[in-house]
Amino acid sequence: MKFIIIHRSKDCTTDNSGLLQFAICNEPIASLILKGLGRGFPRSGILGSLWGRNSKIVCAIPGEWGIEHLATTPEIMTYTENIPICSDAVRTKRGFLQSSVPNAWCVFANGRFATHINNMELLNKVLADSQVDVLAVNAEPELLGYREKVRLTAENKVAGFRRLYSDSAEPVPIPADWPHFVFIKTDVLDRILVDHSFASLEDKVLPESFSAFLQRCRSAGLTLCAFKVAGAVFDLETEEGLLNFCSTKLRKIHNSKFKILNSKTISQDSRLVGKVLLGKNIRIGPRAVVIGPTIIGDNVKIEKGAVINSSIIGPGVCVPENQVVQNCVVKGPLDSRFSILDSRRVSSIRYRASTNETFRSWPRLSYAGSFKQIADCLAAIIVLILFAPIMPFIVLAIKLASPGPVFFKDKRQGLHGKEFYCLKFRSMAVGAERIQDKLRIVSEVDGPQFKIADDPRISAVGRFLRDTYIDEIPQFFNVLLGQMSVVGPRPSPESENTLCPFWRDARLSVRPGITGLWQMRRTRNPSKDFQEWIHWDSEYVRNLSLRMDLWICWQTTKRLVNDVLSQF
Repeated sequence: MKFIIIHRSKDCTTDNSGLLQFAICNEPIASLILKGLGRGFPRSGILGSLWGRNSKIVCAIPGEWGIEHLATTPEIMTYTENIPICSDAVRTKRGFLQSSVPNAWCVFANGRFATHINNMELLNKVLADSQVDVLAVNAEPELLGYREKVRLTAENKVAGFRRLYSDSAEPVPIPADWPHFVFIKTDVLDRILVDHSFASLEDKVLPESFSAFLQRCRSAGLTLCAFKVAGAVFDLETEEGLLNFCSTKLRKIHNSKFKILNSKTISQDSRLVGKVLLGKNIRIGPRAVVIGPTIIGDNVKIEKGAVINSSIIGPGVCVPENQVVQNCVVKGPLDSRFSILDSRRVSSIRYRASTNETFRSWPRLSYAGSFKQIADCLAAIIVLILFAPIMPFIVLAIKLASPGPVFFKDKRQGLHGKEFYCLKFRSMAVGAERIQDKLRIVSEVDGPQFKIADDPRISAVGRFLRDTYIDEIPQFFNVLLGQMSVVGPRPSPESENTLCPFWRDARLSVRPGITGLWQMRRTRNPSKDFQEWIHWDSEYVRNLSLRMDLWICWQTTKRLVNDVLSQF
């Protein structure tokens, strides 16, 4: 069993007071919202295996709202003060309180907020790693991937910027009010719910007040903590949040219009465009236009020439002739704010959970979209087979030259900023990267990269491996793993990619390469290397094609042959 609890609102503004109550108490808005809230529960990982796909959803709603007559998909349960938890839910074998599951959690969702946890694996990891009895979780858009965060010092001075390429979670203080989710270990639930002054199981209750809930947890000796997890949030007590959530759910429904036969009158001269959800007994006059995503409640009358765009119209409302209603929730008679278009409300409210528009993308069935990776894997297999006979000798030479591992692994950022360990044959002494900052003053290139002639950290064997490019052969294993490409921008760490957002987003649109356009085109002119790096990486992404990759491979082969021959 899954519980959604709609708490009585305490902090609504005058304009938005009772907005969620208005939505829950009126069809067809109620069904859309309650179904959407029910689908916000995870269906995979720890939580999905615990709840089960067929477990029942119960929505607890304040009794004074008078919604018992609504026949919605989530079962409705009313409460007056504390929220009753029926004994069947505790005892059921298919419900969400299976105490036989090790470290199992039960959850109570805050129905005021429609939340979308962007990365369920991340949430499951937080639950699996938490060593507490009660965990409060809030969804936080600022923790979504592909965002930049400002880092401040203790004196609130800007220390720098950091680009987040993946969703994250972080611990926070216990909130003052009900969070988006409360997770409770199943084996301690009775200690929170059972009022020990009563004997029967039917007296199990969850306090309506969060402060009372915290007090009960602490008096029972339970441990608590709170986390923020990357996700999107809709506050259904605000007009923006309600419109945003409803429009998102409407767009996911395949039918463009929802009709109830023999219960509406729609003029042939009117137009319904996009996803429009219609209630009962609707009257739409001639030349009226309704543009989705829009919800029209029961017994609504839309007069001649009226325009309704991306809005929610409550039951019994009459939209006057030639009236324009856009991006609004209308609960009662229209006032002067709906008489003309409001330029501040023209932009439609869009839902964006984790989509990223900074990286370039290609069609799936294109060279860059899929065929390039297939060609990379074939090339990597051929190269590794060709070099397999000499690899044991390379390994032996490295071990004899200096103590330490054969391979050098360095963390780099790949496609869309995903980090991986780039492999090379070790050509330097162990710990060489720790003294690089001391040598940076004599670096011969500008920008974040580092290079000096006769680098003292390189061994004799390592110098030969570098001059012949043999040290980069292990990177073909990265290619087989899908982390790199044969041709692409040079793989760089996060510290280098943060210096130029345009360049960074362009080069991370593709997998980094073993060779690339910059390596073939660079001139090594003083104080221009970093600018050339930016230019040629951007040029490669802009003009990526099979022809360009073949040209780069040919130029690389010629240079490789010349450099190898020059060693003898």
